[in-house]
Amino acid sequence: MGLLEKFWKSRSTYSENWKKCPGCGEDLRIEDIPKNNFVCEKCNYHMRMPIRDRIRLLADEGSFIELFQDIIPVDPINFVDSKPYTQRVSEAIEKNAPKDSSEKDLVINEAIAVGNAKINGIPIMFGVMNFNFMGGSMGSVVGERITRLFEEGFSKRLPVVIVSSSGGARMQEGIFSLMQMAKTSAAVKRFKHSGLPYISIMADPTTGGVSASFATLGDINIAEPGALVGFAGPRVIEQTIRQKLPKGFQRSQFLLEHGMIDAIVSRTNLKAAITKLLKLLITERSA
Repeated sequence: MGLLEKFWKSRSTYSENWKKCPGCGEDLRIEDIPKNNFVCEKCNYHMRMPIRDRIRLLADEGSFIELFQDIIPVDPINFVDSKPYTQRVSEAIEKNAPKDSSEKDLVINEAIAVGNAKINGIPIMFGVMNFNFMGGSMGSVVGERITRLFEEGFSKRLPVVIVSSSGGARMQEGIFSLMQMAKTSAAVKRFKHSGLPYISIMADPTTGGVSASFATLGDINIAEPGALVGFAGPRVIEQTIRQKLPKGFQRSQFLLEHGMIDAIVSRTNLKAAITKLLKLLITERSA
């Protein structure tokens, strides 16, 4: 075998078994990444987490029961660019198809899954966005599922916990997508009349119409370390105002320092932190 063939073989073996941490460049064994909740052990960099792993991280085993998975996308404006919108949705569903029988309990046909769950025995209404589905973009179905999640919480007297990770509104649905900002915000406001808590968790990234609506309206707003949270991205803002932005602008530490969020919680401690908050808020509001 020649030197060039050896090089390509070694490179292929590396890519199959190892991945560099985007934060520090450390070589991470791919099979170990899910075991550490997609967090670099060396620098604590929080990688984007697949939706199934996210649900397993926070919900008690076997407690998540998905709702409203029969509400599926349509093509309200007959959007076509390089390919039809319906084709993009089909490709996203295929991309998120279960790899084995252990993943078949969750239907992924949109950028969010919602349902009933328990966190350390506490019943909640639970929603998790999926950045791996069209960038976690919010279209009509995402808005409808979130709205119904809050309505279920109101009627069942259960707190709501949502994990957001999104690039914003879904351009393929035009104004119908932008309408979901007002719709979900109104759902949050109605839910708050119940006196029950809504805890919002923002993962990287939480941007655009999602950050400008339900994601930042929690009674408690938590961000993961290093998460990008904001409406327009830093690059767009710099190009618009023609000024250099402060270091770390729109990252979770910057937002905490400027009072935009309530806490930064590492993924390792997230379930315990939510449990404490739920117990505190439920007790306080029932007193």
